[in-house]
Order: sequence, then C-alpha cells, then structure tokens
Amino acid sequence: MKKIKNENALLKKALVVAEHYAVKRGYKSFSSSDASKDKVESLYRLLVHDKLIAPLPEDKEDLASLKRRLVLWIMKQLPPDHELLK
Repeated sequence: MKKIKNENALLKKALVVAEHYAVKRGYKSFSSSDASKDKVESLYRLLVHDKLIAPLPEDKEDLASLKRRLVLWIMKQLPPDHELLK
C-alpha cells in the first residue's frame, strides 16, 4: 500500500467525524477507556452498514485495512483545499 500523506491526522479526523455521525444516529459516544481498535472497527461497521463506504472482503479485514478505509472515506468528505489533503 502506498503511504498517504498525513495519514495519522486524517485517521483522527475520520474517527471524530464518524463518531459524531454515530451519535447523531442514536449510538452512545465512546468513552476514553474504549480501545482504539474497537472504536475503529465499530465505526467502520456502522459506515458499511449505512452504505457510506464499501466493505472490505472478510479475509482482508485487519486493523490496518480498516484504518485505511476510514482514511480514504474522510479524504472524500473533506473539501479539496483542506489543510490535511495538501
């Protein structure tokens, strides 16, 4: 996989936006004690369920792939001139 510029910052942004979306959908927000892995997987599954992102094949669902899919999703949501996309 090719490295995405600002990938860590984009992942953080994706988690914030996806969590905000989940709360608006009626889910309770995550606590600070929730594991990052669980948060990534839960938000990924919610976005797949709502057909906002395409699902990965089951044999390719590892943490790195889930994170990457969230990063690619947020890159499409941000305006083209956003500072994280430069």
